[in-house]
Formats: sequence, C-alpha cells, structure tokens
Amino acid sequence: MSIPDLASSQDLHDFVSVYEQSFPEDLLDVAEPVPDSQDVTSVVWELAAAGRHPMLRFRSIDGIPHEVVTNMFACRRRISRMLGTDPQNLHDAYQARAKNLIEPVEVGDAPVLDRVTDGDAIDLRTFPLLTHFATDRAPYVTSGIIVSEDTDGTGNLSYHRAMVHSPTEFATSLHSRGDLWRMLRASAERGEPLRVAMVLGGHPLFMLAASARVPMIVDERQVAGGLFGAPLEVVRSPRYGIRVPATADFLFEGVIDPEARVEEGPFGEFTGYSSDRSTNSLLRVETMSSRRDPLLLDVVGGNSNEHLNLARVPRESEMAEKLKGRFPGVTAVHYPNSGSHFHCYVKLRQQRAGEARQVMLGLLGWDPYLKTVIAVDDDIDVTNDSEVLWALATHFQPAEDLFVVDGLPGSPLDPSSSIAGTTSRLALDATRGPDFSGVRIGFSEESLRRAGRLISDRLSS
Repeated sequence: MSIPDLASSQDLHDFVSVYEQSFPEDLLDVAEPVPDSQDVTSVVWELAAAGRHPMLRFRSIDGIPHEVVTNMFACRRRISRMLGTDPQNLHDAYQARAKNLIEPVEVGDAPVLDRVTDGDAIDLRTFPLLTHFATDRAPYVTSGIIVSEDTDGTGNLSYHRAMVHSPTEFATSLHSRGDLWRMLRASAERGEPLRVAMVLGGHPLFMLAASARVPMIVDERQVAGGLFGAPLEVVRSPRYGIRVPATADFLFEGVIDPEARVEEGPFGEFTGYSSDRSTNSLLRVETMSSRRDPLLLDVVGGNSNEHLNLARVPRESEMAEKLKGRFPGVTAVHYPNSGSHFHCYVKLRQQRAGEARQVMLGLLGWDPYLKTVIAVDDDIDVTNDSEVLWALATHFQPAEDLFVVDGLPGSPLDPSSSIAGTTSRLALDATRGPDFSGVRIGFSEESLRRAGRLISDRLSS
C-alpha cells in the first residue's frame, strides 16, 4: 500500500481524518463515555501490555467538552508514515527533511484566533485538562509547546509540562535547562519578563520539530518547514505578535516571570517515576484563543512509548548521522524503551581494536542524557533487548570491556542523579573482539524454507 501524503495539510484535524481513512486498523475510536480522564492513560498502558500502540480518539470524557486525541507518536511505523517512509529509513528521512530549513510564512486564515479572550475574562480553572496518573499533583498540560522569540526574532519551540496555578497563571517547569531557560535568564538581565505563547494542538510534524535538537541560532519553526517540505503557516499572536501555527487548537499568550516561584509537581515523567524536580516557573496568561471546533491533543506522560518516541526519534536521528559520519563502521543506533532515554545500543562492523570504545565515547560525549551505552556487532538486532542482552552475556568480560566516566551533566529528572543533575556514565563493549573464537549457531536456508512451509500449512488449515 502506498503511503498517503500526510503533510499536504498542516491542520491536525485533516491529519487525523486522512490517517483514519488510510489506516483504520491503526486508530482506535472510543465512542462510549469515559468517566475519568485518568482512564485514557490506563487504556494506553493496557494496550501497550498487549503489544498494541494505536492512535486513540476519545469522543466523550467526563468533564472534557472536546474530543481527545492521544498516543499519536507511540508507534515508529506511524511516525515513519508522517515522513513518507518506513521504519528502516526513519532516521535518514527525518534528518534529510529537518536540515532543509524553510522560513515560516504568515497567512491570513487563522483558525486558532477564532475565539479570543483576554484580561479578567480568562479563567484557566475552566480549561479542560487530563489527569494522567494517580500520583500527579493535578490535571496537566502535556502537549503544550512554548513558542518564544529572541531579540533578533529567532524562535524557539520547547515542551514544558504545566498545571493551573490560578485563574490566569500556569505553574510550569523549564527542567530541560535548554534554550528557553537561557532566554529567560537573558530577559532577567534586561529586567523584564519573557514574552511567550503556548500552543496546544498542532500537526504532528510541527510537534516533532519542537523536539528537534538544534543550536540556539536555529529556529525550530524552520525545522517544521523542512519536515513539511513547505513553509510553516503562521499567524501573529494577538498581544505580542509571536508567530504561531495558524491551525493550532488552543493558544495561551503571556509572560514567564523570571523571579516568581510557585509550587509545581509531582508529575509522571519519562523515567517512570513521579517527579517533583522543577524550576517552579510561573507563566502569566494575558490572552487566550482557540478554534471553534478544537480537538484536545494529549501526549501520554510517564515512560510511555509516545512520550519517549517524541523526543527519541530526533535524538536517535541526530546521533545516527553524527556517528556514521565520523565512524563508517556504525550501522545502527537505537534508544530502547526500557532505557527511558538513558540507554543506547549501537551496532557496528568493527574495523580495528578499540573502535567500539571510541564510538561509545562519542555517544556519551554528545548526548547529555545518556548513562549507559552498549556496543554490539552488526549481526545483532539493536531493536530487540533480548538480542542485545544475549550479546552482553556471551561477548562481554567485565574486567576488560567496560569503562566509567564520572561527574558529567545529566538529566535533572533522573531520580538517581545528584540534585545538580550530574551523573556517571557507563560504556559496555559487547562486540566479539579480535580474539573471539565462538561460532554462532544457525540453519541452512533450505531448512528454514521448509520450516516456514510446515508452519504456514498448519496455521492455515
């Protein structure tokens, strides 16, 4: 089956409609009423336990007046379809598009500005949010992308969890300490708050762009254009003129106060733990707007496939390109779900002794989240934890094949890291090495074909 062009429209509503028509088996439509929004996450967990990761559409959730779409990024095949490719070529396709930077274009039609509210008319307490886990402090925004612009107009997109703090304020965390954090510090030095817009509900390619790993001088809105193969269609926000996607579902515009501190968290993070580590930042909302017919787009929190994939695909793609460019023997890079961003498997055709160590040093140096890297030979499937662990069991000698680097910056959300977010890092060489003498068991091609026929005959009868 040919892959439909899922980037021809930048509207999330069009994407969901076209995807459902093209791949009905990959979208689960829940029409019956759901009494508790926490059940959405529970459904995702139960499906994942059964090995299923469909996009989900909830038509009726108690207390939520909109349809909810979630689990969009839970499946690599679905992400590959967004980019018009297959899972085997996902990294190359993402990098090729993401590096083709295209400047956004302002458009006249802006559904996100259909309904505008400002001033005292704003009451965030009435905005419908989902509770994801029983351990969460409150219902949370999980798909919110904060758009900010530097003094030269260069934009930045980044994800930040947020909960309602007051009728006009969100409590949020800038825990990544990324470009938004640096922009906030620069605003503080100028003695002013940072103007921002938070959008909910964008096309999945816009959402992938918000996860891109790019230098501060690169505007992720240009990355979105590259992923679409056309300029991101934007409109200026009502108060501060920040360029945001014209077809987003909800827009909250205001300022982040660099001095204010408010309670925020705990929230179920990608580590699988409820985290109260936070910058305790305050976003004051001065204007909000929405479409007339909004969808409420949710990103499943915790260590869900969706949460991990949304950040992992850009991260893997960047690391794969860097490593293959520097080390031609590298053939694949994979961040397993089981590693929650902290583990990486890399496979290579080792050309000389010590090359695997050099590759692992590169990974540990380039990616600040990584704590453990395992290097394996090219005949190991790095997407299969069991094969990697088999290689570790049969090729690895602890006294010879590991090294540790200590005192490096890591993720502040890692519950085992220091309060400052520092961590040690481990490299495990599970390649066979030049003196390895074992011969891997196998079967003749004829025997495998006969076995396949026998199984097929019995399964079909």
